[in-house]
Amino acid sequence: MFNPNLKEERKLWKKGFKRVAGLDEAGRGPLSGPVVAGAVLIKTKRFSFFSIKDSKKLSAKKREEFFKILTNHPDLEWGIGIVSEKVIDKINILEATKLAMKKAIKKLKKKPDFLILDGNFRINLPFPQKSIIKADEKVFSCAAASIIAKVTRDRIMDRYHKKYPLYKFNKHKGYPTKLHFKLLKKHGPCKIHRKSFKPVRLAK
Repeated sequence: MFNPNLKEERKLWKKGFKRVAGLDEAGRGPLSGPVVAGAVLIKTKRFSFFSIKDSKKLSAKKREEFFKILTNHPDLEWGIGIVSEKVIDKINILEATKLAMKKAIKKLKKKPDFLILDGNFRINLPFPQKSIIKADEKVFSCAAASIIAKVTRDRIMDRYHKKYPLYKFNKHKGYPTKLHFKLLKKHGPCKIHRKSFKPVRLAK
């Protein structure tokens, strides 16, 4: 399996798009907490490409290392968008993901002129877009966005663990693991559980 590369970005640069942003999210599957999107834009075609992987294929320690490199790199711009579990319950997880991506794009210092999205949907913004399934495994900027989004969300869930220690959010980050199901059944949902998700509704 190849690591994410700059093939897609380079194709778009050749077509005249100078500010290509890659987007990905963390937190569509969990039963609790926010969905977080990352946007990463490479500022120069002379960017020195280095090897990274989709966040799901990295250890927590390795993600933290890459997060530090990516967020401090002079040739990269990045933005984060966060949408709470309350909003997820109101508008559904897909719409919340799109909203998080919009928020992440707004955090970029300059507007992009093309978007590469991880997934099979588009977002309602006036930019040309390309959706690629598993873009976080193929496209450098999307993989970088996935790492930034994942680390940001994991840190949020670690903070929630201190507020709601009964649920051990530091262990499972809100994902539907055996441990999470066991604690959800035992204690019922807390304030950050997604009430619109079926396993949470059944645990009430």
